[in-house]
Amino acid sequence: MTATERLIGFIDRSPSPYHAVGNAAALLASKGFTRLEETEKFRLEKGKAYFAVRNSSALIAFRIPASADSFSMIAAHTDSPALRLKHNPENAAAGCYTTLNAEVYGGMLQKPWFDRPLSIAGRVFVRNGNEIEERLLDINKDLLVIPNLAIHMDREANKEGIRSVQKEMLPLFAEGTEKGRLAKLIAAALSVEEDQIIDSDLIVYNRQKGTIWGSDGEFFSAPRIDDLGCTFAAIEAIMDTEESSTIPLVALFDNEETGSSTRQGALSDFLCSITKRIMLSLGMDEEDMMIAQAKSFMLSADNGHAVHPNYAEKADITSHPRLNGGVLLKYSGNMKYTTDGKSGSFIRALMEDNGIPYQIFSNNSDIPGGSTLGNLSMEKISVETADVGIAQLAMHSPYESAGARDPEALLSLFRAFLGR
Repeated sequence: MTATERLIGFIDRSPSPYHAVGNAAALLASKGFTRLEETEKFRLEKGKAYFAVRNSSALIAFRIPASADSFSMIAAHTDSPALRLKHNPENAAAGCYTTLNAEVYGGMLQKPWFDRPLSIAGRVFVRNGNEIEERLLDINKDLLVIPNLAIHMDREANKEGIRSVQKEMLPLFAEGTEKGRLAKLIAAALSVEEDQIIDSDLIVYNRQKGTIWGSDGEFFSAPRIDDLGCTFAAIEAIMDTEESSTIPLVALFDNEETGSSTRQGALSDFLCSITKRIMLSLGMDEEDMMIAQAKSFMLSADNGHAVHPNYAEKADITSHPRLNGGVLLKYSGNMKYTTDGKSGSFIRALMEDNGIPYQIFSNNSDIPGGSTLGNLSMEKISVETADVGIAQLAMHSPYESAGARDPEALLSLFRAFLGR
């Protein structure tokens, strides 16, 4: 099975950040990684591998080599733009339907969400005796649709964007206006009673499966390629890394799409806390830890834009990254990306020495990009960093597209980087 086929399988099994982290944790455990709890003391041994999960949607995995005094880190994120259900979501509509009250999470492309099979996934908290348990939920069937207004009723539909999320983007759920059907559906899916359900974090997700396509199978499309493409490659790479001269570490954060300012986001103390506890377990004093940080390197892994076949003018005039052109190495003159000459030369040499195809990405100067995980993480732990990813089309659509050969190139970089 190719890296792209494995990625599509992971995406299909990960309709929410909670599922992505749950699936990553299961893969790591199957490869002998031991789960740590932040509420307990870390007792780490050389030659062993570990991971920790925060709030079910962020994860840090690492290995302790026989001898190492610095880190090789990869940061990616588990979240993607989506619709999130509000509490008490059932809404009587037009006197004869039930829609679900939802709000936009992140900078989504809105129009592509219409007229697609959708469903609900996330996590639910249920009372079990005196305990509150967290359960993963995936209502794994075609459940919802956000119907477009017919062109006959809106002749300007092809010219206008979404004018009101609150009015236009509520998914159609049921016939009739009887309330309580969603709670019944969730309770049945979890095999609990309705009154056991206390709270939840639920998203609406696109049900379309990933597919490989093109005249020679050279492209693929799937939901959530940004950023599960980088997340999955990072997990596979650290599972494959058995020997290294640095401490290999993968950090998967949540809430990148909304600014990362949560306890499971890149602006939290999650990475600082875990790296400090690792260094303490290796017997380092404060100055040793500062030296280790100064020697460390991070890959900030998030995808970038391929030149669009119908909008080539939106790309930079000299940087036209294409699908299947290899790993993107991302630069920004205003340092929205962390790559500079020093960090870029190191990553370029690493890819060239390992025969890994790569290409340079810069934004069109009139269309600046946003900050990345690398920029945000450096507010907490400042290390040399470069921004990488793969090129894709339709970023932040519910169904994105990329080159079918690029996931293998990214995985090769991650393996070479963590195993150096």
